[in-house]
Amino acid sequence: MKQPEILAPAGSFDSLVAAVQCGANAVYLGGKDLNARRNAGNFDEDELRRAVEYCHLRGVKVYQTINIVLFEGEVEQAVQAIRTAAQVGVDAILTQDMGIARMAMDCAPSLPVHASTQMSIHNLEGAKMCEQLGFRRVVLARELTAGEIRHICENTSLEVEVFVHGALCMSVSGQCYLSSMIGERSGNRGLCAQPCRLPFQAEGGEPYALSLKDLSLADRIGELAEMGVASLKIEGRMKRPEYVAAAVTAVKAASQGGYVDFETLRSVFSRSGFTKGYFEGRMDSKMFGTRQKEDVTSAAGVLKDLARLYDRENPLVPVTMDFTAKAGQPISLTVADGEGRSAFAQGEAPQAAINKPTTPERAEQNLAKTGGTAFAVSEIRCQIEDGLMVPAAELNRVRREALDQLAALRSAVVPHAFSDMVDRNHPKYLNIKIPTLRARLTANQLSDEVAEWCQDVILPLGDIPRTVQRGILAPEKIIAEIPRLLFKGSAAALEGLQAAAALGVRRAWCGNLGAIHLARQAGLTPVGGYSLNITNSWAVREYARLGLEDTELSFELALPQAKALGDYLPQGILAYGYLPLMALRNCPINAAKGCAKCRGYETLTDRKGVRFMVDCGRSAGHKAEVSELFNSVPLYLADRLRELEGLSFLTLYFTRESAEQCREITRAYREGSAQGLPGERTRGLYYRNVL
Repeated sequence: MKQPEILAPAGSFDSLVAAVQCGANAVYLGGKDLNARRNAGNFDEDELRRAVEYCHLRGVKVYQTINIVLFEGEVEQAVQAIRTAAQVGVDAILTQDMGIARMAMDCAPSLPVHASTQMSIHNLEGAKMCEQLGFRRVVLARELTAGEIRHICENTSLEVEVFVHGALCMSVSGQCYLSSMIGERSGNRGLCAQPCRLPFQAEGGEPYALSLKDLSLADRIGELAEMGVASLKIEGRMKRPEYVAAAVTAVKAASQGGYVDFETLRSVFSRSGFTKGYFEGRMDSKMFGTRQKEDVTSAAGVLKDLARLYDRENPLVPVTMDFTAKAGQPISLTVADGEGRSAFAQGEAPQAAINKPTTPERAEQNLAKTGGTAFAVSEIRCQIEDGLMVPAAELNRVRREALDQLAALRSAVVPHAFSDMVDRNHPKYLNIKIPTLRARLTANQLSDEVAEWCQDVILPLGDIPRTVQRGILAPEKIIAEIPRLLFKGSAAALEGLQAAAALGVRRAWCGNLGAIHLARQAGLTPVGGYSLNITNSWAVREYARLGLEDTELSFELALPQAKALGDYLPQGILAYGYLPLMALRNCPINAAKGCAKCRGYETLTDRKGVRFMVDCGRSAGHKAEVSELFNSVPLYLADRLRELEGLSFLTLYFTRESAEQCREITRAYREGSAQGLPGERTRGLYYRNVL
């Protein structure tokens, strides 16, 4: 059974050293821009080159994160980041943006691209799409159970990377917009302000309803290896080097069948301990935790000992040595690393021995002194003629020379070929587009008027048969909604899609790559959802190549940004609704009082008394695999319709509204009225500046 690599975070060079010296097989790090931890120390071009040289000398791979969603004006930064990654010879890049992924694959074909966890790949269908798109590895969502991970590993040709230690976001990665909506700091852009760690409380629940304990699967490494997991990922690019040292040491010990020191792991950093809840399929209140005073103070007792783990060179690279000493000939030493590289050094010819000739044993004593280098001698083979003496200084000199040569060979940058293949010109049609209306709702919310006024209607799979039978909607107007996330229900969703297709429905709403795969399987045309996080023309073009008929854009875009994207396919925005801010596999309402006591739409209250709706679809009869956290007030743009010209359609995203409210709000958007919604409202992020 092949042992998976241990992949460690490197938010700074000190953390990188800690990771390598404690036994990581690979590190991941970010440049100064365009990475999902923009507040970490990160690496400029010179530092990145130095990091690659340091790691490659010691047999450690380097993966660079270029894993934020790209805004249109950042293309030159993206191209430069890919160029730098190729030139310094990193081993792979990670990305969540389909535009960046295509740029990298086109510009540097030999540079592997990994699908970041921010892409929300959480089922086999998503992995299959990544296969087709040319990714080499998929980083799975943190929320999967052991059985779900195994199913993906056994059925994909991709390398599978799994988080095994570190912080757990409450929301599925890539599906959280809470920080953006509250403070214009986007998690999808690497600047999450972590508002979820602040007090949010469900009725009858604890005060930190959106804060999970940290994950630790350090004692389940053997199980993950047996599944076929290729890489064990440790979270923590914002953490100190001692944290990295502790986590790598623990995972390495576990991978070798040794003892896992959870007490030290907890001391260096935890939130009320650790959880394995997702992995074990136990999603309950025990998964929740916050940083307590004792969690903070406990670190003082372990930091010095952890720092000693990496304060000197640990010889990590095994080498063999072949030494020859013959009368009248220069002594010679060949050092090989077992990976095809070798170095050769010669010294002065040996002298005739007067008292003590140099024996193989005495020569080995000097040649084996590799302390302070990255090398450890695994075998020395000596051929020394009898009666000769080689001075110890000469043995030391050839050893140093050969090892220096080998170090230079191992650390030499091997660049990937790079050619700028990125098109900067995107089609923009001159005709002014007047957006049509599209409603997303349930059959119970649908009225004859909404059916007439909207060009398209997005319906849950379970509502399509009776809606068609009632004759309210022609099947060609219906877009079948594939649930935003499907951890277990792909087979049932496929059946529902096939049934919809049999009724004449021809399109399906797809909020992730796995959903696109399902739509294709059912013979339906994919329609892109907001949760694809499309923010630039290159991503639009890539999704057009995947066969999307049209797409909603990310609601993290300002209106001018949204309207400026290339016309590769029709584009719309969410123009009304309580915006979905989080996708939650561990429902905080269930954790607080259980599903049986849930009244349907429940709320979480923040520290300022603001209420945020939580719903799993149960109130509408469509209980989903995840709950969603919705914004406290609805988005409303009916009185700004002139400013929305240039978009192809506007999605009215109905959730808790009655059929009458849906009708009146749709009327307001049809007429451009400011009166269609009483009470507080928001313009969302369309007139703000997301960082």
